[in-house]
Amino acid sequence: MHRGSDLTMPDPWMPQAFKMDVGDHAPCDPAFPAKAIAHITADRRATAAAPLDLVPFANLKSFFTGSGKGRAPHILWDPFTGAFAQFFPATSRSKALFDAAGGVRTNRAGKVVIQIEALFFPHCRVGGQVFGRLVDTPCEGWDDLNAWIRSWGVPDVWPMGRPAALSRNTCPVGIWTSRGGWYAHAHVPENDHVDPGSWPEFAPRPEPPPGERRFEPFPGVSFFQPGRRSPVIAAMRGRLIAEDCDRYTSSTGIDVWGPGDVRSYAAWQQKLGLQGASADGRPGRFSWDRLGVPRVGL
Repeated sequence: MHRGSDLTMPDPWMPQAFKMDVGDHAPCDPAFPAKAIAHITADRRATAAAPLDLVPFANLKSFFTGSGKGRAPHILWDPFTGAFAQFFPATSRSKALFDAAGGVRTNRAGKVVIQIEALFFPHCRVGGQVFGRLVDTPCEGWDDLNAWIRSWGVPDVWPMGRPAALSRNTCPVGIWTSRGGWYAHAHVPENDHVDPGSWPEFAPRPEPPPGERRFEPFPGVSFFQPGRRSPVIAAMRGRLIAEDCDRYTSSTGIDVWGPGDVRSYAAWQQKLGLQGASADGRPGRFSWDRLGVPRVGL
């Protein structure tokens, strides 16, 4: 799991994603505008008359870190749960597109070319319900994904139109090389796929109303040093206790980072399903954002 990050710069690893680095990084081409590519996994063939169960997220994680490394995207997204796994940093090309020798370098033609595989196939069955299109799913986590990709300068536009059907619409090379934004796999030159068939609308960017309750942003890994005194630590302690992760042995120094905070925060990380070095009691962005520490003074 990715840990802290510089809040003033785009993060190469999506803070909400499980970091599953497969290595073999290679640069993109900054001579071209930033892009995002939308795919679906389409890993089973189903019909309205014969739906099939969705393949588990863990299976696809294992595939893209194993035998499917050579076809891995940047991000695997489960639109039913909001889970993410990331296999390459945003600054590297990934390998989810066919790239012809001497062609338009489909995986690299942009300052970034961030590729997303949504865990979905038409007529998949989840919890007894059948879903014909990606946009029919809950699209959990889409706001976080859209925001992270925006942070890399990818504009909220579809140069070839937002996908609305499983059909091919190959992008002219002139548009591909000159216009940033979102492209369907069905749009990418040199490829022959028709996915994703649909994609959610871009997430709104609302400003919170004045006085609305806000949460403390992640202060960074270096903030959590022994002896650090801050009302943020006291607010965090209250949330850990509320989440039944109280491993404190003293009621004094509630605003000072110490061993009780480490034990209690590790319990919170374990509650989120983290293990090993990702559950060592040192806060990272992923776990902090999910804890929801109230902003001090509000």
